[in-house]
Parts: sequence; C-alpha cells; structure tokens
Amino acid sequence: MASKTAPSPSKILTIIHKETSVAGLVGSKLIDQGYQLDIRAPIFGEPLPDDLENYAAALVFGGPMSVNDDEPYLHKELAWIRQVLAAGLPYLGICLGAQMLAKVLGAKVTHHDDALEEIGYYSVYATAAGAGLFPPQMNIYQWHKEGFELPDEAVLLARGDTFANQAFRWGDRAYGLQFHPEMTTEMVDFWSTHGADLIGAPDTQTRPVQLQNHRRYSAAVDRWLETFLKNWLA
Repeated sequence: MASKTAPSPSKILTIIHKETSVAGLVGSKLIDQGYQLDIRAPIFGEPLPDDLENYAAALVFGGPMSVNDDEPYLHKELAWIRQVLAAGLPYLGICLGAQMLAKVLGAKVTHHDDALEEIGYYSVYATAAGAGLFPPQMNIYQWHKEGFELPDEAVLLARGDTFANQAFRWGDRAYGLQFHPEMTTEMVDFWSTHGADLIGAPDTQTRPVQLQNHRRYSAAVDRWLETFLKNWLA
C-alpha cells in the first residue's frame, strides 16, 4: 500500500498594525490560491504562535509606526520574526514588515537624508538578480518616510529613485517589499482620505493623483502580484 503524504499547511499567519487594516489584493489572491489567513494584531495584545508547524508562511503588513519605536509589541514581533526565519518558514514583509525583516537581519531603518517621503505611485526597477521576479520597471503604491539598508547576505531585487532599496530576498524564502502591492481602489481612497494630513512633503501625491494613478497602474500590479505570490510560496 502506498504511504499517505501529510497535507501541506494552508494557514498563513498574517500580522496587521491597525484595526482598520485589511489584507487587500494580497489577501484575496492568497485565498484564491487556497490559503487561509490567520490574522493577528499584536499591537492590540493578540498573541503570536510559538508553534509554526501548522503554518505555510508568515505575512507582515505595514503600519503608521516606526520599527525603531520602543514599544513592547514591536519587540515581540521582531523576536517572533527571528523564530520564523530560524524555522525556514516563507516570510513576506510589506513596508513596515520589510523594515522589520531588515532590522532583524541587522540593517538600519532610517529617514531619507533629504527628508523626502513616498506617498502615491512610484517607479521601481528590477535589478539583475530580480529580473525573474520583477518587470524591468513597474509603478506601484508607496506610503512611507523611512527606508531600509540592505542587510548582509541579502539580495537586492528592486531599486527605486528616491529610496534605493525597494525589494530584497534573504535566503530562499524571506522577502521584504518597501511598497504596497495589496492596494485596492477602496484602500487608496481610504488611506488618502484618512491620512490626508500626512500628505504634503516634497514629491508626495495628492489624493486625486493617487486615484488616477491607481486606475492607470493597478492592472499591471495585479498581474505581477499573482505570479510573485505563487513564486514566493512554491
């Protein structure tokens, strides 16, 4: 009799940092691919699992805080990310989640030298190492005022004009993305409305421009994301 193969875990531990946060396009595509999202918010006291055996991956979204803030929940998240990496679990960090990965790996996360910010759609460019995962150029949503240095032994996959480091891989299964591929029209509308007081630094985009650019670029991001997520979890 042929031996039975144990089913692969289908849950993805998903960390959010605001009660209004949603997984957006990333979440819907993962669900379409057969995964379940186990959404936790350590900022509100929700625990993170020590046993990772039943999880297929870890996904950490962004938030308005800085990874450098001296907050107990951030310290717990950083320690948990170290567990994820030690276990060899696939990890995807988006914006703050990418900065957390960089910090765990010993890299600095700082403001731009010229106090520039990225809010809206900006170009990212594939490096030679990232050519199989990214198109040569792609316009994608950003909302951040800090960026990360490239960690030791990490591979830069995509670069940008204002913040040079936009995407990296560490090892075979951990990825950090400075940008936000999860954005839907509703999310761009919500962020640009409720965060309107944060828009105004040089080179940031107004709400109408953000919505216009979303209509212009979102289909290409959607197609790229579909393939990227499958490669990440392959």
